[in-house]
Amino acid sequence: MLAAAALLVLSYVSAFVNPAKAWYMMLPGLFFFPLALLNGFLLLWAIVRRSKAFVIPLVALLPTLFFLERSFRTGDSQENLQEDLPAVKMVSYNAGRFSNLRDRAGKMLRSECEDSVFSFLAGTDADIICLQEYYVRDTETLREELAAKFPDYDYDFYVFTGRYGCFGNVTLSRFPILDQGVLKFDRSTNLALFTDIEAYGRKFRLYNCHFESYNISVPGIVKALINRKNGIWKETEEKMKHSLSLRPRQVEQVLEHISGCGVQTILCGDFNDSPMSYTYQRLIRGHQDTFRESGKGFGATYGVLWPALRIDYIFIPDDFTALAHCTPRIPFSDHYPVVSEFTVSPVHQE
Repeated sequence: MLAAAALLVLSYVSAFVNPAKAWYMMLPGLFFFPLALLNGFLLLWAIVRRSKAFVIPLVALLPTLFFLERSFRTGDSQENLQEDLPAVKMVSYNAGRFSNLRDRAGKMLRSECEDSVFSFLAGTDADIICLQEYYVRDTETLREELAAKFPDYDYDFYVFTGRYGCFGNVTLSRFPILDQGVLKFDRSTNLALFTDIEAYGRKFRLYNCHFESYNISVPGIVKALINRKNGIWKETEEKMKHSLSLRPRQVEQVLEHISGCGVQTILCGDFNDSPMSYTYQRLIRGHQDTFRESGKGFGATYGVLWPALRIDYIFIPDDFTALAHCTPRIPFSDHYPVVSEFTVSPVHQE
């Protein structure tokens, strides 16, 4: 009980500790939800046994009342609020390079996966679409593809060229795009695409972010353990330490850019960090998490560890109002898309 309680308390603390300075502090935050469940079980177990030790998990669980809504919410959407204000529907989706569909022999069905993603996006009828890990053979193909598949949208993109094609971020908008640019991160193929948009007379800057991932595969670790591969834990530790040293710098780079943009901002994308993280705590300042405002149920977006892990987000300015939020569980990527609808507050007249 003491060990479980201590780990849960550390998960609260992890949201305020820069992992670049203490990388191991990230682990309790990553497993906040399972740790909360474990302490809940221990609390019930102690009560059934009529043990005075029930106080240990009880005290550890009290702060959960303030943090649980970051991962699980019982409230309803707010679709009937502020009906007189114009609304924007937005999708953020890590498409996973269209590599998640395979046939029975294990062959990648990239073309079929891509078509399925496009079909899903068309069905959402979103005003703004932000994609990460978008794969294409070359940039000319990308321009032709976006123009053909999304004829009603302006678009912005930045892709890295690799040995087997290009991949990166794409932003699509039915509203006029006024300006655009990219923040490239040092020693990384991750990036943040920023786009200035005007919607219903209101100008804002949209950041389509993909922060550094852990670069580890849970199935790969399990397979290595089964095969008794030496050094798997050391290798995993080094990968995590590397990503945790880069991600805080990437977050600070985006925040520094935001401080000089002069307009309100929307942040979205694959943050590769849980709501109990330094990344979340830094980026949420001055913004609202649309899930916490209008979501319901589990907010998890990473399919491999559903419902434990939420790493994809849409953050809107404080004076916007989130109306609805959902994460459709579609199988075209290892991530689930984030779909949100929110009002755009009117420009204040002097």
